[in-house]
Amino acid sequence: MRVLVIEDDENLRVALESALRGDGFAVDVAGSIAAADEAVSVNAYDCAVFDRMLPGGDALDYVAERRRRGWSVPVLFLTARDTVSDRVDGLTWGDDYLVKPFAMEELLVRVRSLCRRVEAPVSAPLRLFDIELDPERHEAWRGGAPLSLTPREFVVLQRLLAADGRLVPRRELVAAAWDELVSPSSNVLDVVIRQLRRKLGPPDVVQTVRGSGYYLGTVHTG
Repeated sequence: MRVLVIEDDENLRVALESALRGDGFAVDVAGSIAAADEAVSVNAYDCAVFDRMLPGGDALDYVAERRRRGWSVPVLFLTARDTVSDRVDGLTWGDDYLVKPFAMEELLVRVRSLCRRVEAPVSAPLRLFDIELDPERHEAWRGGAPLSLTPREFVVLQRLLAADGRLVPRRELVAAAWDELVSPSSNVLDVVIRQLRRKLGPPDVVQTVRGSGYYLGTVHTG
């Protein structure tokens, strides 16, 4: 699950990022409405945590405008403003409302709850050559033999199978299994690919297009 945190107080922003990452979320952070707008324009999120008052204005106004344009990401507002009218406004355009100061454990519970609202339907089982993968059961096989894969190996294999022989760019595989803090040029993906090849065994069907990405097959199909 990927969460965007928009908070201009650096100490609180760092604390939120650390707590969410420790709870297993991929986290992006922003300190202003302008930075938040740039992030939501290029990334998909399962939840956004907005401080109400930010450089650039009231986050509620920004979210309201985004909602009018069809933005549907669940939003949790953080604020010291706790009048009834403030809560009503926050719940009109957002999905939840947490008054400062708050317990970090409560924030984590609320974020997990919001993320569950938009969990994507589990995709159908995938098969290519003699490799099979069932996203719902989180199991994979080659030649009928079960594969013991780490979560990141599973995600990478799932993306490769879904591409059905087409090239999957490095940046797409990195974004799926990590987050944007990991550069596509990092060797973490290469390590996972090596482990995946070893576990899949011969014949090797994970093909490399140097500097571009990977695909399943014997001949690059473009």
